[in-house]
Amino acid sequence: MEATLKVSAMLTTALLFGGMLLYAGAFAAFLFTAMPIDQARAVIRKGFPHFYLFVIITGGVAAALMWPQDRSAAILLAIVALTTIPTRQTLMPAINRATDAGNRKRFGQLHGLSVVITLAHIIAAGVVLGRLALQ
Repeated sequence: MEATLKVSAMLTTALLFGGMLLYAGAFAAFLFTAMPIDQARAVIRKGFPHFYLFVIITGGVAAALMWPQDRSAAILLAIVALTTIPTRQTLMPAINRATDAGNRKRFGQLHGLSVVITLAHIIAAGVVLGRLALQ
């Protein structure tokens, strides 16, 4: 059972890591090169709530699976999941309001914060994967 739990934790964490990298790093950038900018913005706006929900759920499941074997890694994953909630519920709507109001400066600040948060989450998931690989 312990090996199955470890493999499940590793795969779930890898899904979190890869999903965040793919969506935030590749898919979003791809949209802006493949579509007219107004359409790309609309798709991104509709997609990010789902992305954040994916991070919350996957991070939470990974944390729960990790808890029996590596509590430090589990706490790190739980932090990723929990800090995504205000990012989704507060920061993302504020970014959208700044965009709608044409406030480029505020948009830049808020978007920059969301990028830093997402990068921190990706790094955290990578650290957990590294810990698992070395165990």
